[in-house]
This record gives sequence, C-alpha cells and structure tokens, in this order.
Amino acid sequence: MATNSQPRGSVVVVGAGISGMQSALDLAEAGFKVYVVERGPAIAGHMSMLDKTFPTNDCSMCILSPKVADLGGHHNIEVLTLAEVSGLRGEPGDFTVTVHKHPRFVDLTRCVSCGRCEQVCPREAADDFNQGLGVRKAIYKPYAQAFPNAYVVDPDACLQCGACVEKCARKAIDHNMRGEELQIRAGAVILSPGFELFDAAARPELGYGRFPNVVTSLQFERILSASGPYEGHLVRPSDGKEPRRIAWLQCVGSREPRSGIDYCSAVCCMYATKEAIVAREHTPGLETTIFYMDMRAYGKGFEQYYRRAKDELGVRYVRCVVSEVKEVPGTRNLLLRYRTPEGIFREEEFDMVVLSVGMRPARGARELADVLGVELDRFGFCRNDPFNPVATSRPGIFAGGVFAGPKDIPETVTEASAAAGCVSRLLSAARGSETRVKEYPPERPVHKEPPRVGVFVCHCGINIGSVVRVPEVVEYAKHLPWVVHAQEFLFACAQDSLEKIRRTIVNRKLNRVVVASCTPRTHAPLFQNVLREAGLNPYLYEHVNIREHSSWVHRDRPEEATEKARDLVRMAVAKVRLLTPITQTYTGINKGALVVGGGVAGMTAALSLAEQGFQVSLVEKERELGGNARYLYYTLQGSDPRQYLNELIDKVLNHPLIQVFTGSQVVEAGGYPGNYHSRIKTPEKELEISHGAVVLATGAREARPQEYLLGQHPRVMTQRDLEESIHRGEVQDLNTVVMIQCVGSRDEERPYCSRVCCSHALKNALKLKELNPQANIYILYRDIRVYGLNEQYYTQARQKGIIFIRYDLGKKPGVEAAGEGLVVRAVDHILGVELAIEPDVLVLSTGVVPGEDNGRLSQLFKVPLNSDGFFLEAHMKLRPVDFAAEGLYLCGLAHSPKLVGESITQANAAAMRAVTLLARDRLANVAITATVNPRRCVACGVCVQVCDYQARSIDPLRRVADVNEALCQGCGACVAACPNGASQQKGYEKGQLLAMVSAALEAV
Repeated sequence: MATNSQPRGSVVVVGAGISGMQSALDLAEAGFKVYVVERGPAIAGHMSMLDKTFPTNDCSMCILSPKVADLGGHHNIEVLTLAEVSGLRGEPGDFTVTVHKHPRFVDLTRCVSCGRCEQVCPREAADDFNQGLGVRKAIYKPYAQAFPNAYVVDPDACLQCGACVEKCARKAIDHNMRGEELQIRAGAVILSPGFELFDAAARPELGYGRFPNVVTSLQFERILSASGPYEGHLVRPSDGKEPRRIAWLQCVGSREPRSGIDYCSAVCCMYATKEAIVAREHTPGLETTIFYMDMRAYGKGFEQYYRRAKDELGVRYVRCVVSEVKEVPGTRNLLLRYRTPEGIFREEEFDMVVLSVGMRPARGARELADVLGVELDRFGFCRNDPFNPVATSRPGIFAGGVFAGPKDIPETVTEASAAAGCVSRLLSAARGSETRVKEYPPERPVHKEPPRVGVFVCHCGINIGSVVRVPEVVEYAKHLPWVVHAQEFLFACAQDSLEKIRRTIVNRKLNRVVVASCTPRTHAPLFQNVLREAGLNPYLYEHVNIREHSSWVHRDRPEEATEKARDLVRMAVAKVRLLTPITQTYTGINKGALVVGGGVAGMTAALSLAEQGFQVSLVEKERELGGNARYLYYTLQGSDPRQYLNELIDKVLNHPLIQVFTGSQVVEAGGYPGNYHSRIKTPEKELEISHGAVVLATGAREARPQEYLLGQHPRVMTQRDLEESIHRGEVQDLNTVVMIQCVGSRDEERPYCSRVCCSHALKNALKLKELNPQANIYILYRDIRVYGLNEQYYTQARQKGIIFIRYDLGKKPGVEAAGEGLVVRAVDHILGVELAIEPDVLVLSTGVVPGEDNGRLSQLFKVPLNSDGFFLEAHMKLRPVDFAAEGLYLCGLAHSPKLVGESITQANAAAMRAVTLLARDRLANVAITATVNPRRCVACGVCVQVCDYQARSIDPLRRVADVNEALCQGCGACVAACPNGASQQKGYEKGQLLAMVSAALEAV
C-alpha cells in the first residue's frame, strides 16, 4: 500500500466478462468507485453467447441479464468500452492507469438504439457474435441485450458512404470521431481479460473450415440460441436441414502435449454433455454421440448430470480419439474414423460434427501483462500464488477468471469475488471516499388516480416463445380492463428493454405494471428497480412466471401453454390494480461476522474480514485450528502447505479483530440479515454474540469405506495415510504400489465425484517416484480427473513411468490377502487380459464426505443441503458462495469437495460477499411483511406459534399480536393460520388474492 498517503478509493477492472462484472459489482457494493475497461464494444463476454448452462440448464442470458443491467446502471461503476490499458505507473494504493479508448463512431449520449442506421447500411460483414454463422451490417449492435445500448461502427467494414449519418435523426454517428487517452487514478487493478477459443482450423484433419457441417462448440451454442442465426432451430449450416445424428469430438485444442497445449480446458466435457442434452430437446429422437478420452465431470452436480445424460437421456459416450473427419460425397454428411481402446478401427457417419474447442489466453493478454509487469506461465496464463490464486507477481494487481487458467463459470465468479476481496483488504481505509449515493426521482402519488396498467410480455426465445404464442398473449392483454398498454419484448430483461419500459411508464403515465417473463426470483427486483427509476413505488408491480408455469410445464402443448399464460396475465392484472404503495423500512447493520469452522477456508474468510475492518468471531469444534489441512504436507505443484498453515494460524490468533473459540460449537442461532445472534458453547461457558453476517466453512471428512480390506489388512491405506507415511520417511522400502481410484465416490451411496482424488493420487505417486525412480506404481482408474493446468502433472506421471490401468464400474479390481501380502487383480483394457499385481501397499483414493454437523447447522441457520449432504448455494453458476437468504455465505469443503487453493479462493470470495452487506449503513427490510388489524385480533397466539422467524409476539398491555418488521420475512404462515382474518400481508391482501381467484374462474 502507498505509505505516504491515503490509498485511492477507486479500482480499475480490465475486462467485462462475467469475471470482471462480478468483481466490479462486488467492489461497488462494498464502497469503491470502479472503472471497467473492456476491449470490445459491449460487456458480458463469452457467457452472453451461450444458450444454456450446466448442470441446471438455465438460460444463460436469463441469469446473466440482471447482472448486465446491474452493472450498466450502477452509479459507482463507469464502463469504458473499446478501451485498452496502455500504461501503468505508481504503487499499490496509488496507481495511475493509462487507458486508450478507441473511437466508436457513435455518440453514446445520443444513440437510442432505434436501428434505422442498420437498415440503410449497404455493407455486410461476418457476425462475430454468432461466430461467423451469419452476417451483420458495418454499423451494428453486438447483441440484443448489449450494454452500452448503442450501435457501433466496424471501421474495417464501413464504406463511409454516409447513408447511416443521413438516416440518424439524433445525429449520433460521427465517422471523424477520434480515439483518446485517459489517465485514471486507482488504488488497485484487477485483470479479467477473459479468453479466446482454440482455432479449430489448426487441426485440419478434423475438417473445420473445409466442411460446413463441422462447427465449433460455441457455434453450436449460437445455433441452439433463440437469438442466434437460425432463431433457435437446430439445422445444419450447409443446407438448413434438421440433423438426425450429431457427434461431439472432445479435447480439440486441449490435452495436446506435442502441440504445447499440455492442459485441460476444464469445461469441454460438461458443455458437450449439455449441448447433447439440449439438442435432443430441440429435435426429439436425435442421436447424440460424444467421443472422449476421460469424462471430467468433477464439479458439484456434474457426475449426476453426466450419468443422467448417459443412462436416462440416451446420450452415447465413446471412449476414443477420432483421427480423421471426411465428408461423404454428395450428402455433406461426415465420416468419422477412430480406434477403440481395444485397437479396433471403426467408421461412423453423422450429419454434423461439433468440435469441443479448448480455451486459450485472451488476445492481447501477453501485451497487457508486459505493460503491467505481470508474469505469465509457459501457456500464457497469469502466474499466481498457489495459496492465493488471485494474486499476481506484482503487488496491487490481481487476476480473475480464465486469465489465471481454464475454469468453469462458478470458479470464475468465485475468483472474481476473491480478487475483489483482496482489493478491498488493500484499500479498506479508503472505502467510501470516492463513491456517491444513487438518487431516485420522488415517488408519484397514485392513490387518487384510476388504475393504468402496463403489461410487458417477454418472448425469451425458446424458453417461452417456442411454446407460448407470445403475440396472442400481448393482444389478449390489450383488451383487459384497466390495461392501457401491452407490449412484447424479445428479452424484457435486456438493458434497452428496461429503458423502454421506464420511458413507457413515464410517457403513458402507467401506475401499475405487470411483467410476464422468467422466474421472479432473479428478475422481479430488476423490474421493480425500473419502477423506482420511473418514479413509481416498486410494489405497484406483479410478476407472472410464464416460463416455469406455462412453457416449461406444457412444453408439448402450445395451445394449453398459451391459454394458461393468458389466464396468469389476467389474474395478475386483476390483482395489480388493487395494489397500494408499500413503504420501505430499514434497519442498522451489526458490523461483526461469525465464521463457523476453523480450517483453511474458515481462517482465510475470518482473516479477510478482519483485514477489511470487521470484527470476527471464529468458532471451531476441534481443540486446534487447521482442519483437513493439518494432514497436507506438500501440494501437486510442490508448495509447502504446512508453512502456509502455520503462518495463517499465527495471523488469525494474533489479529485484534478476530476472537477465536476452539473446542466450541454454535448451539443456537436467530435474527435476520445484518442483525443475527448466536449462542456458542465453549469448554468454559455459553455466551451469546451478535453479528451481521455468517460464513459457514465447516469442512468435510475423509471417507473410510469398507472396501478392499481397508481397516482389515495392514498394507491397505488411504491416500491421506500414504502422505503421512511419506512425510515421516516410512516409504523407503516400497517398490510396488497400487492405487485404486473412486473408492467411496461415484457409486450408489455417494454418486458424486470427490474432485480431489485424482490430483491426490498423482501427487503421492510423483513423490514416490521422486524418492525411488525405480518404484513400480500402478493407478487403477475410471477417469483421470485432473483439470485445468494440473493436466501437466498427469503428463509428467506418464513420462516418469507411472502405469495407468482403466477399469469399468462393472469390472472393479479385486483385492485379496495372501498371507502378509496382497494380490490385486484388474483387467488391462488395452491388453484385454487380467493382471495380478502383488503390491507392497495398496492405496485407496477414498474421497470426501460431508461434515457430520451439516444437518444440525442446516436446521440451525435455516439453510439447505443438497442431496449429497453439502450446503446448497443460491445459484450454482452466479451465486456460488451465497445462500439464498441474505447475510449467509458458505465456502470450502462445506460447499463441495475441492483442492486447498480452491477452498482459499472461495473463502476470500465468501468474505467479500459478506462485506458487500457489512459495508452498508443500513439494510432494507423485507417489504411484504405481515400486518395485524387490532380490531379483529383476540391475542390467541396462533400466529406466534407458526412464525419460524420469531417475528411475532403478543403485546401484554394491548392484548394484540405485534409484528417485528425487521424479523418478518413475508412467508405468510401467520396470515394463513390466523383463525379470524386479523392478519394480512402487504402485497398479498385477501381482497387482492380473491380478485385473482375471480379472474381465474372467468375462464371456467
């Protein structure tokens, strides 16, 4: 940090994909001014090009659009598109960043995205957003939901004919616009420049660029997307026909040591599986085949998703490497030639081939690193600290997302929050020094106005529009009583759509709004904010979920889906006209935090919170801190976790803002976001603490299954046992070692992948080879699941002579005692013969099981668990460390199995997410709280009994029920239980609900 002055309260974030967006939003919510520098003409990166996301099959833009809108409309975030960092000077806490801004040739303050310029432009160019599958004009909008909501001129394609200039009534287009240099003072920099896809043309034997029906995985995403070149119809590029057989080829531009691409791109196996599943939804009866080497379904919920695709949905998996793709003359079909693991050559014909291309460092990443003085690894990714993966080689500069190596969206979002957390620690003294408070227009009084209802219906491509006939719903809404305006949007949550809704509310003097779109869980707050910006109370709003409630449940019955959508809109209009403004209430925020769990994740989260200026209570049930990390002695990369652990424990124990309770546990919890209270039982006494946020970092346990003579034979041990023996120097006499993978994982009892086992086995095997190069080491595996940059250690293991023998679940290895020795029998899938190995020791990779306290803590803090017993986050992709309830966060092995570096990153992310709450001055309470009519209340106490949030009490003097609005969560249980109708709920009053029921019965 700058030593001679106060640090700056602003940050530069380079890159506006999902990583940069998350970092920027976290920092802005935590009290920092953020400048987002994006090389392209719009934000949102590659995620905006995806159709769906795995393993939930959520619409990518549906979950991304709210973040785009939040970023674009945030008063403390300034977005600079078509911009690049060209210089940096200064020191951490006080940098001066030079930014070169390229000309857009369109004035953002004038353009209203009307599209007239595009209509008259005579020049076409390949549409890079649609991956070259279509064309766009030389003046264009990158994609429908793009922010900034403005057009841009492609100078390489533009003829400068002037047609667009003449057509633009607002004089927004200027072909003489010049670039400019900006100097930005900032305390820190986060690098999130994203990635590029491997150029599939570099593998000519696979036919890309030669055969039109060979496409990349991202091109296939655009084919599937409703906003893509074929409007969501699954057709072949060559002739527009629906394919009947599609093949996916894995590891194109990944796992190629001879090409210098000695890493796994981490996402390809799962996105191929997702694309195969979604393709079958588009075309029932479609035959889908995935050709792969190892199925790397290592993430949370991934194994179950893969098994469902394989066993229930009919996706076919073939383990092999396809050597060549040829085109069948006269048909445009494709002939694949491959060799099976048994050495048999085969050929198959397909209508289309999808190449699962890998990730490469972003274009310009090396130049950016050179400018900023940041070291890269041999692949061109950012070199980082294994125990702080978001730290770069230059202090004050942090990295997020794929810039530091290939990874999936949840890891990208987690790293983004972690990088923001490191910045917040660095600049905590300057928090709030450069930010401003957003101001809304005064609320328009509507109580004397007759209802003027606006209905906005989202088409949402295949999610809604492929089933619900949206134009019919809009036309129907226009003729409903009190409706003065009804309109359809392709994507109602897009930035330009939100602005149009705002303008319509103002211009048509709407005083009630209905939006029919996707789930209100993610989208209702977005539209309610539009009402605030238009001067309306945000609770004069009703949301209709015509995705889950209409299109998804009536996928094969468009008429019924459309009729139901009409019914739901009619019911919403009947209710919304009776809504009255609700006054928002606020409470103060306790600035302390409770962290449950004293392993690496818990201690990292606690230290991060403390170094950002917040008081922390750290509760650990064991007598000492450290958790599972106490059993780690070295990492796959060769780092020393013991040294890191000891230093971390020392920092935690000596930090003045951290109070540590060991040998203790939380026995009671209550309160509400920003104001929780917990009772802790320590060895000496019980005490109660108050805090504003909770981080659950309760860890997990090593599985000890009753298989392969574990616990019955002295020569059978787990990987943890072996690591302990290596550390103690007890392995000098080991000449033959057998390791068996997936013991206690990926089976009926534990259907998930434990993620760490393959890396743990490689780590120990390489260490044994280092100690004794002549040792014979056999690893019996189902799939080797090292991912990302750790792939290189799998290559090293094979080069050092470690022997890998694959087995199938139906032919598991056999183990039997032979006196004091052992015999391991396994079928070699290449030789086709059974091998009998007599090892000195048998090592089992036994996986990870949830913490034994998870069930109790789940009930205590009212947070969910998934079917495997790990805590369930709010959203797998975009809220990986948040619980659904605000103020509650999770990290580390409490979330799911993961490597130690990943736990550290997730802990930093959870701490940062907590800070976005703790840094506020006040917190808005739930507005739709219950109320009590004192004239009807008889103080029977039924409402008190059914309230799970302790928000109800009986006033002993007035003898009526009271509602604590800070505690009330608007669940409605008390309203339903009240025997005489004294309780009502704001926004859901009985008259309003009866109006909906009456409207529903109109069609009966």
